[in-house]
Amino acid sequence: MRASELKRAKRDIRRSVLAARDALGEAERIARSTVIHRRFLALPELEGVGVVMGFWSFGSEVSTPPLLDALHARGIRVCLPRIEGGRDLEAVVYEPGHPLTGTSFGGREPADGTILTPEALDLVVAPGVAFDRSGHRVGYGGGFYDRFLRRTRRGAPRIALAFDLQVLPHELPAGSFDLGVDAIVTEAETIRCTPGRSEAGAATSQT
Repeated sequence: MRASELKRAKRDIRRSVLAARDALGEAERIARSTVIHRRFLALPELEGVGVVMGFWSFGSEVSTPPLLDALHARGIRVCLPRIEGGRDLEAVVYEPGHPLTGTSFGGREPADGTILTPEALDLVVAPGVAFDRSGHRVGYGGGFYDRFLRRTRRGAPRIALAFDLQVLPHELPAGSFDLGVDAIVTEAETIRCTPGRSEAGAATSQT
């Protein structure tokens, strides 16, 4: 697939899935998010983890603030992404009540704080718009996470939080630069992606 075709295909998927996600009512979104939090906190990948890169949800995303608080309550150090220089993400240590500033994309990021290297992260919680069961991911189009994930430690799990409607039954278009995830936690199931690094593969489900 040519670059222009890939970009167009991702744009169409992004538009369709965002429309479906935005159609969720607030109460329904919070209820589904709560189930996702419970599933995520039960993951074996969290055992012995010291540092987690999360994200501060915005719009119709799976709500993450309660999950960040729960990780803190377990004694896990939490980082949030901050866009540095308009191109790259950096991992900034977050504490409850830490001041956040708005971004040009509509999200929120730490105003300041200790910056950790990507290699210091034990696990990365990845946002996204659409996923497939092999771990392919369509994000918001900036390429920030693809660049960031390349710098994380080999073997550090990459886990997506998504509503079930964001996981499509067909394989998503992906380029050589795109990186996938190892697992997707939805309100309906936890999908184990194999290999989960943007190559096609099988997936297993835990309901």
